[in-house]
Amino acid sequence: MLSVRNRILIGVWAGVALAAAPPQKAAATLAFEVASIKPAEPLSAERMMAGQQHISVNVDAARVDFSDVSLAELIRAAYRVKLYQISGPDWMTTSRFDVVAKLPEGAKSDQVPEMMQTLLKERFHLVLHISSKEMPVYALVAGKDGSKLKESTPDEATDGAGAAAGGRSGMGASPMTTSGPNGSAQMSTTANGLHVDLKNMTIASMLDWLSRFTDRPVVDQTGLTGRYDLGLDASRDEMLNAARAAGMVIDAARRAPEGATDPGGDSVFASVQKAGLKLEPRRLPLTLLVVDHLERTPTEN
Repeated sequence: MLSVRNRILIGVWAGVALAAAPPQKAAATLAFEVASIKPAEPLSAERMMAGQQHISVNVDAARVDFSDVSLAELIRAAYRVKLYQISGPDWMTTSRFDVVAKLPEGAKSDQVPEMMQTLLKERFHLVLHISSKEMPVYALVAGKDGSKLKESTPDEATDGAGAAAGGRSGMGASPMTTSGPNGSAQMSTTANGLHVDLKNMTIASMLDWLSRFTDRPVVDQTGLTGRYDLGLDASRDEMLNAARAAGMVIDAARRAPEGATDPGGDSVFASVQKAGLKLEPRRLPLTLLVVDHLERTPTEN
């Protein structure tokens, strides 16, 4: 039987497994030549630890393979937005699918998002509209003495270069890792929560992680443009935020794990502060994709 802490860790990892997908250039609306969509197993900590459940995205010149991905993640990838920018039914995060699609001859991998938009409209009857709303956020800003973020070394800048366009995620016994063109991360549990080592990441990629652990979206107002390394220590409550965002239901989530969590332990906020940055509560206008209609079951292949 898996511990509560391990269940939460797997929920966190599953939620960020696709965060390595790089931003894509705009392209004309296109469609896959053929696509197969099959329901995937619900997110299971036991199956993932046994190596029986794999969450990944692989894109090459001929095909795209989304394995055990939630509908929310498919929409995020199709429209190049953050998860917090999608407003729709809660079951989007728990309904998971395997999608295998063939690219038409001459198509490029950076046109996959437009093809995915077409697939979502035709097979899930997705209808949405764009809206703007002022929302509570955390603004990531430089501290009083300036950023202390460590810039990545040239060797680290090559990490993930051989990964597929969408990035690859993998899990060994410990720690769990994810890597791709936008950097890499290693996650492992600690006595008080979770430790994550982020390597060779832009600030935009780091925001994907920070927004998972916090109770509101994180937006960049640092002005930093390089690639950096950052160590994050997340408390148990912050781990729970990330696991819930991934759609994982943890029956014993309200019970303390083995050994009481130290109330004075580190947190994401403290880790950010050590890096010379700060998360400031603000209200800012955000662009949202509002789902007006979405079928839970796709039309047949």
